[in-house]
Amino acid sequence: MGRVAAAGLGVVSVLSSELGSRRAHAQGGPLTPPAPDPRFPQVPTWETELREVAPNVYGYVQAGGPGRNNVSVSDGGIIVGDDGVMVIDALGAPIHAKNFITAIRKVTDKPFRHLLNTHHHGDHVVGNQYFMPAEVISHPHCREQVVRSMANTPKVWAARDGWSIAGEDRKVVPASVTIDGKTTYYYGKTVVEVIPMAPAHTYGDLVVYLPQHRVLFAGDIAFFYVAPFANNSHVTRWLDWIDVIMKMDIETIVPGHGPIGGKSHMAEMGEYFQVLKREARRRYDAKLSVGAAAADIRMGKFDNWVGPERIVMDTLRLYQEFAGTLTPDFDGDGMRKASEEYNAIKAKAGAR
Repeated sequence: MGRVAAAGLGVVSVLSSELGSRRAHAQGGPLTPPAPDPRFPQVPTWETELREVAPNVYGYVQAGGPGRNNVSVSDGGIIVGDDGVMVIDALGAPIHAKNFITAIRKVTDKPFRHLLNTHHHGDHVVGNQYFMPAEVISHPHCREQVVRSMANTPKVWAARDGWSIAGEDRKVVPASVTIDGKTTYYYGKTVVEVIPMAPAHTYGDLVVYLPQHRVLFAGDIAFFYVAPFANNSHVTRWLDWIDVIMKMDIETIVPGHGPIGGKSHMAEMGEYFQVLKREARRRYDAKLSVGAAAADIRMGKFDNWVGPERIVMDTLRLYQEFAGTLTPDFDGDGMRKASEEYNAIKAKAGAR
């Protein structure tokens, strides 16, 4: 499980911090993951692929699973119409975005017509520049956060193996069109419904639903075999939206992180938050601190998911929700304090 010790806040925040959450980077240092639960099997691994999930509809999944230090690597998708392509999320690192484009060009040479950002986190929007001149679409909150990031974004990329090449130009591309109500596009014979589901993972989430094909591109409302990342979340409302999805006519779900799945995977991710919310509430009522609560809680099978140390961040958000102090912004100072306490407790207890 050491694969995620540096990734829980570090790898993810390298991207997400550049788009409004810079303070998230390694708050309190790398987190010690909880020990795996031997009563449950390890989750599977999955490979990078562009998979056709319906006629002219593809989900793009980046490799992940145990032993792969890439929990920030996000998924995407495309819908091919008569005269162009809708891209769903642009990924984050330049090399990832370019690999996505290479995969797309193996199935279609049509131009990128629309690029939809499901939310503002960097691993979904930093790659926008590589899909121009597509029209970029997002929720208004997503656009606000991307614009906000512009002042702090470096002008060029630094070198990082498998992610970026030193000196390559960087450009932040916010949406030119925003959606705050259900909007329908028509791509050939494919009906494409863009539906706001916010607040959930962020206060600006959009999903893409294809009713004819019973396919949902859920963005980061769905994490499959990967611990949910709640730094800008409203967990209870997120659970409400999961309930909505469970009542929809859906067979296939392309998540924001993890392999392509279905409703059973969505229900299991909802179970993660149900368990954590219940356990966090007990410790909140007992007046335990966030760090102490996160170190004390055991999540059973979810301790074997990728990124289990995110329990610190997720517990912090739940505590703020219980206290009525929740805002859309990430609490860097609170996370730093909770992380330091959590790490100290884990070190003393031998990371149990």
